[in-house]
Order: sequence, then C-alpha cells, then structure tokens
Amino acid sequence: MPIYTRRGDLGKTQVIGSTRRLKDDARVGAYGSVDEAGAVIGSVIAFVASDTAVSDVAEVLIAVQQMLWDVGADLARVDDKKHSYRTPDTAATQLEPIIDRYQGELPPLTQFILRGGAPSGALLHLACTVVRRAERDVVHLQRLETIHPPVLTYLNRLSDLLFVLARVLNARAGVPEVIYEHSAHVFRS
Repeated sequence: MPIYTRRGDLGKTQVIGSTRRLKDDARVGAYGSVDEAGAVIGSVIAFVASDTAVSDVAEVLIAVQQMLWDVGADLARVDDKKHSYRTPDTAATQLEPIIDRYQGELPPLTQFILRGGAPSGALLHLACTVVRRAERDVVHLQRLETIHPPVLTYLNRLSDLLFVLARVLNARAGVPEVIYEHSAHVFRS
C-alpha cells in the first residue's frame, strides 16, 4: 500500500462510517489533536526508554499511546451502528490508581508550578497541554455532533496523569520544580 493516495489533495479526508470531511472539520481536528498528543508522548518514551530508573513510567506511557489510538478511532467514527466503540467506559477510572500511585512519590502541591524541568519532564508537560487542547476540541465537537462520552472523560483524566508523571520524571531526575512567583497557596488536600 503506498503512503500517498492523493485522495486528500483537495483538503478532505475519510472518517469512519461517513462521507469525506474537510480537514478543518471539528471531528478531524479533535482526533488530530489526540494524534498529536500520542506523538509527543512517543517523544517522551524515546527519551526515557533506556533509563531503568523510569522504565515503569515508559510502560505506563506506552499503554497510554495504545489507548489514544482507540480514542482517536472513536473520534474518527461517526455514529453509524456498524462499528463499535473502542474506548471502554472505565478508561478514565483505570487511570486513577496510577495517578494515586505516582502522586504518592511527590511532595504535595500548594502553589502553581512552571512547566519545564528535565527534558523528559518538560516534554511530558507539553503532552499534558496537548491533551488539554484535545479535550477542548472534543468539547467543541460534542456541541456539534455525538461523541462517545468515555473519550472526553479519559482525556480529562489523562491530562491529570501526564501532569503527575511530568513531576515524577523531574523529581527522579533531581530537577526541582519552579514555583510560579505570583501564585498564592491554591491547592488543598
């Protein structure tokens, strides 16, 4: 199969169960943002893959990439009853014990922090912001068309996980967090 088909040359693409859509369509934008998030996460995996001190984080991120393919497929699918959704109803709640486990490694946050740190942590902060954009894109799409609700819940919880994992990567690398200088004490337990 050739990588180029020429079918998208006029600015349209195929979505599952529907006719072709313009590439700036809200549905195409939503799954495009999810695809971008997966690519940024792949960059983080490339940074940490050979580091045994964070191999557990790499395993979590690989599982996240797998789920993001399912999320993207569900967003590319127009409700046509011929294809079943891939994102399970429990996708978000499955992330919660992972978030709790890694958050247990970290000092509690009392103020906002600046995104950055070690290269892998900074990239994971970037992935978090891309997921948050994907979530906004899905909310916009949801106002226009039907979506599979677990997709939105998963993206919301995933941004929490990525934020926590970015902090973990920075902590394990010995890079201190930088407090936003105008931040009041905003987080409570």
